[in-house]
Formats: sequence, C-alpha cells, structure tokens
Amino acid sequence: MAAVRAVFFGSGAFALEVLEAAAAAPELELVAVVTAPPRPVGRRGVLTPTPVGERARALDLPILAPERLRDPAFLRALEALRPDVGVLADYGKLLPAAVLELPVHGIVNLHPSLLPRHRGATPIPAAILAGDHETGVSLFRMDAGMDTGPLVAAVTVPIAPTEDAPGLERRLARAAGELLGSSVGPYLAGRLTPRAQPDTGASVTRPLGREDGHLDSRIPAALLERRVRAYRPWPGTYLEIAGGRVGVLRAAMAPTLPGDTAGTIVAHGAGLALATATGRLVLLEVQPAGGRPMEGPAFRRGRPSLLGARVG
Repeated sequence: MAAVRAVFFGSGAFALEVLEAAAAAPELELVAVVTAPPRPVGRRGVLTPTPVGERARALDLPILAPERLRDPAFLRALEALRPDVGVLADYGKLLPAAVLELPVHGIVNLHPSLLPRHRGATPIPAAILAGDHETGVSLFRMDAGMDTGPLVAAVTVPIAPTEDAPGLERRLARAAGELLGSSVGPYLAGRLTPRAQPDTGASVTRPLGREDGHLDSRIPAALLERRVRAYRPWPGTYLEIAGGRVGVLRAAMAPTLPGDTAGTIVAHGAGLALATATGRLVLLEVQPAGGRPMEGPAFRRGRPSLLGARVG
C-alpha cells in the first residue's frame, strides 16, 4: 500500500522508540510532529525542548509546539497538513474533538498498560505499586475518553520482581515501537479491526505529587518497597527523621525481628532498616537532604544516633 500522511503526537522519553518506529514504517509518511513547547530547565531557566522535540529535529521533521491544542492557528496548521492518521505516545494532553476527528483513520495511541487496567497518567508506577506480575502496551484508536477507545492490538511484558519504573519504562518503550511497526500496516489496510475494551477490570491512575513519596511506617514493608521502585525518579521516596528528610533510593524487604517497634530506625546487619507494621524496609541506598547518595552502612556510620529514632 502507498504511504499515508501521518502526524505524530508525543513529548516524553517513552515516545522516542515509537517516533523512530513511525519514521521507519513504510506505511507512514510523517508530515509533522506535535510536541509540548520548550520549557525552562535548571537554575538558569534555559529553554529546553522535549525529548521528542529534540529527536524530531534530528530526524529533520517539521515540528508544531502549541501551548493550546484548541488554538485556531494550530488547528489551521494541522488541517493544512491533510493527515490521514495520527500516532500518539506520551504526549501528556487530552486531544480535543477537532483534532481527534481530523484524520480519516483516526489517532492511535500507544499506552503502557494492558487496557482497561491502569488507564490515565501513571500506568507504569501503578503496575509496580500494585504488585502486578505483568503489564504491556496497548494500541488503541482514541476517542473522547481517558484511554477508553477501542483496542487495535496489545503485547504483554513481564515485570521482574526487583524492577523499577525507569527500567520497566525502557522495556515498554521498545515493545511499543515494535508493536506500532507490526500493527500499523494491518490497521490501515483494515486487517486489524478495533474492538471495544472489556467492561471489567478497568482502573484509572492519577498524576503523582511529592507527598506520594512519603514512606509511612504504618504501611507494610512489602508495599513500601514497591513504592520505592515505582516512584523513581518522580516523585521519589523519603523518610522524615530527626535532622531532616532523607531520600530512599533503593530498598529491600526483610522480616520483622523481636523487639522491632513500628516507626523506628533499627540496625540491619551493617546498615539500617525502618521497622514497619509488617516487616522491615532495609535502606540500601539513601540521600540525605543536600547530600550525595550513599549506601545504607555508610549512612549509619555517619549517623549512629539514628538507631532507635522515630520517623515522622
């Protein structure tokens, strides 16, 4: 089949593999990339393009970076491109009806979960936090809802027991690129018919805030350990102890020992652990406020008074 005119929507790092796959697909002629505008980064506020914006420039693709998707100037520019299909991954904004309805083949989204589970903004942390043994990537045709459109194809990806969010995101991004490459041709040719998502098993995730990273000792250690892995790099996880906030970068779970009091810092081998309602959260790597990351035993040697201290 002849290549059809396609517009790509994406901003974050997860979308890079999908953009590369779209650019390489013989069925697609990428006529533009839509991404978020450059934002100030760092103390100097240097305007920095999105990861997708940088990659699109390297691929010599036209870039549109609207502040508002309902901006009449943007809608006119998009309509002038005469797109036959849209491809979206990690864009970060809901598309208005005027955009969704423009391409004759609609806009397909690569979402990093097995829909309808973990719809919404944070499906990768949600899968780790829930203790899921597997997740995946869903290719679906977008509608006006939050990840509710009909499914075109999906691929399953197992979750390793100690996997964190950045590692899982990298593997899901590769799977997303491969899924687009294998599915976009059959979809455009009508050999893959979108089917409605199941009525059962749906869940919706939400954006994460800094307060989500607080490690509360009333929660079992198994869940806190998953939280440490799920919330890297944002919002990160931390303990409130005497002397200030301590970031917890890596942790493990261990059984409760006699004498443990939930909410206190206890010795664990040469290092430290947080005694919780059920089990110990072993502090493998931490970062004191204003300091550098360090292994748990080094942190203990520098702060021997922490043994027995209560967390906030």
